[in-house]
Amino acid sequence: MRRFILLFTLLVAFNPLFAQKQSFKNELYVGAGGGLMFTHLDFVPSVSQTEQKGLVGGISMKYITEKHLGLMAEINFAQMGWTESFDPESGCSYSRTLNYLELPFMTHVYFGNKTRLILNAGPKISFLLGDRQQMSDALAKDLAARREADPDAPIGVQYGSIDEMKRVDYGLIGGLGMELKTGMGDVDLEGRYYFGLGDLFTSRRSENAFFSRSAHRILEAKLTWYFKIR
Repeated sequence: MRRFILLFTLLVAFNPLFAQKQSFKNELYVGAGGGLMFTHLDFVPSVSQTEQKGLVGGISMKYITEKHLGLMAEINFAQMGWTESFDPESGCSYSRTLNYLELPFMTHVYFGNKTRLILNAGPKISFLLGDRQQMSDALAKDLAARREADPDAPIGVQYGSIDEMKRVDYGLIGGLGMELKTGMGDVDLEGRYYFGLGDLFTSRRSENAFFSRSAHRILEAKLTWYFKIR
């Protein structure tokens, strides 16, 4: 959490350094948008996975403070998680969807007039709201047999209760896209990448930890419609 606070402080502190000397009338936009996430968890030791899809959507605010520069903030509902891959002949399958309330804070840079190239980057903090997991009977039976054979072994740590997960996640998000300014508002189409800095499960700092790393990695495609209010 201290790393997140430091990142946000630096974001706010360095934003004025990009300011243009000529006068500029500030602009404020609000909007709504949504898109698709392609998510997985970076486990160490590794867990074999296939890409999992989730939805993201919410409201956005964009404040243009200088020519070519501004700040963005969003409040989104986002579905993250992971899907594990197994030998098809085993009959095993497992997926887990984690529902988050996420708050990205980004510096917004743009180039162009009616059609713009946009760059967004900054920290993001998320709060775990709930989860949904699907496990095949074959996997459940295999786990039960292995736990019975060795009750003290750290088997299936990632399948534990949501109470064993950290409720706050934080990391860095960056995006590249295009903005089209129209008479009915501005349309932003953007691709983003999120690099999680926090771990979902207890990390190696604890003597009882199994995973030394369990961080989110996310690719996101998002469409947002903005309306100028000032």
